[in-house]
Amino acid sequence: MSDPGQRADVELRLPADGAYVSVLRTTTAGLAARLDFTMDDIEDLRIAVGEASAMVLPEADEASDLLCQFYMRPGELTVTVGVSSSQAAVEPDYDSFAWQVLTTLATSAEAEAGSGRFTVSLTMESGHLGAEL
Repeated sequence: MSDPGQRADVELRLPADGAYVSVLRTTTAGLAARLDFTMDDIEDLRIAVGEASAMVLPEADEASDLLCQFYMRPGELTVTVGVSSSQAAVEPDYDSFAWQVLTTLATSAEAEAGSGRFTVSLTMESGHLGAEL
């Protein structure tokens, strides 16, 4: 994933509300297009980012922001979505449909809870075909 000390190439802050996920998906698609991702990869990224958002948004504190960070390298895009969460025991649901879709579409993914935040990060490499055959 991304180096915690590394500055994101692009950062997007939205209200932590499902109504704004379409903005995140569109931004992700635009950045992936700049990296010359295929149309299939771009659509996979749009879906994966939507699923990552579906995992973090229910854990968001009231009036919280959805913070989205994008790390761009040639042929690779890492997206981290996170919310402030004061819930003491936020645990990623690795058996959820959202996690299964996310890990099938992305090259790699991880979830992290702690320090008042809940984040999901995913990386997609251009040309990745999803699940291995």
